[in-house]
Amino acid sequence: MAGPLQSIERAAAILRLLAGGPRRLGLGEVAASLGLAKGTAHGILRTLQHVDFVEQDPATGKYQLGAALLHLGTSYLDVNELRSRSINWADALAARSGEAVRLGTPLEGQVLVVHHVFRPDDSLQTLDVGALLPLHASSLGKILLAYGAAPLEPLLKEELEAYTRHTLAVPEDLSRALAEVREQGWAAEVQEMSMGEAGVAAPIRSSGGLVVGAIGLSGPVERICDTRGRPQASLVTLLREAARAISRDLGAARW
Repeated sequence: MAGPLQSIERAAAILRLLAGGPRRLGLGEVAASLGLAKGTAHGILRTLQHVDFVEQDPATGKYQLGAALLHLGTSYLDVNELRSRSINWADALAARSGEAVRLGTPLEGQVLVVHHVFRPDDSLQTLDVGALLPLHASSLGKILLAYGAAPLEPLLKEELEAYTRHTLAVPEDLSRALAEVREQGWAAEVQEMSMGEAGVAAPIRSSGGLVVGAIGLSGPVERICDTRGRPQASLVTLLREAARAISRDLGAARW
């Protein structure tokens, strides 16, 4: 069984690698990252592609996670208690705010988007369920870091990726921002992950008061922020009300 088991472990490593990055990866990048021979990596990728766990871009030849794997992940998310308890409140928040709503939980040093409600208009939008966001550059991630739902220490020991010139890529700056999050009870991102985009998030607590996730609003800067570049107070109020309601459903005491 050594051969088959090793192949399964390598296939799992490839899937984790593809899931952990914001872009498609070429064969050489996959092989080099995992220390595999190109022929070995290619064989595993072809097998994963055959069962639709991996897709290959016909133009570039690079690989990304496939639709079948996303379907499996969504099936898991459907039974996730946090998501099931949040759906109605998230829908209502999107309707009241007029903005997109996302629900995030920690996963292996990133934020996993477990629910996404589109902005209630006719604009073209992409479903983010299953997407992984950086902890330090997203409002959802800052909530998880600030309240200990995701480990902060590893980020303070490494060079943080700067997605834009506004990203908090210096550990000291990130620490100060997280202290402010704890003081005010909500987190913001303004063009830190993508230029022209902003977001605001609040913590979701379970019984005992532990933060188990975050709910956030996101959209164009001019819709989320006021003329000073701060999230609009009315949106923050709606968001925090929704976060409290979900927390109560999860057994948290009033807070």
